[in-house]
Amino acid sequence: MRLVPWTSDDLGRRMDDVLTVFGEAMSYHPQALAVRRGYITTHLQRPHFRAIASLSDMGQLLGFAYGYHSEPGQWWHDQVSAVLDPAARQRWLADCFEVVELHVRPAAQGHGLGEAQLRALLAMTGAATTLLSTPEADEQASRAWRLYRRTGFVDVSRHLLFPGDPRPFAVLGRPLPMTR
Repeated sequence: MRLVPWTSDDLGRRMDDVLTVFGEAMSYHPQALAVRRGYITTHLQRPHFRAIASLSDMGQLLGFAYGYHSEPGQWWHDQVSAVLDPAARQRWLADCFEVVELHVRPAAQGHGLGEAQLRALLAMTGAATTLLSTPEADEQASRAWRLYRRTGFVDVSRHLLFPGDPRPFAVLGRPLPMTR
């Protein structure tokens, strides 16, 4: 297995593989993946876009992560900004790298790929903070939650409802740079 930094062009060329991993990791239906294709294509043009891929020795995509600089006018940024008080908004969003997606194929989970991808991705940014959102879950049972807590992410907002999704989400953040 190897971690490979990807440009937006690299991710775009492997979009079908990215959507396959996304679908497997999130148990999404094909219709939902078609919508995600459009979102991801838009994200490829965002300021300071960064991506990392986990590839098998044969080149199979095992996982990926990407993000970009979070700015006013971006949908997620504006949703999160609206629920934060001014001090929290300044602390977390003034110079923030947004981790948009972080996924590992279920068959490859449990071997440290998610953490390796997260650390590699965050090492590629010079932002002061990072934020991400994740569905609310049992923090002890969820691999994602255990990863975020293990790597120093704290609660920024809990039980946030994004338009169009009935699930409550947590917004988690941490200062950067990330150290071991």
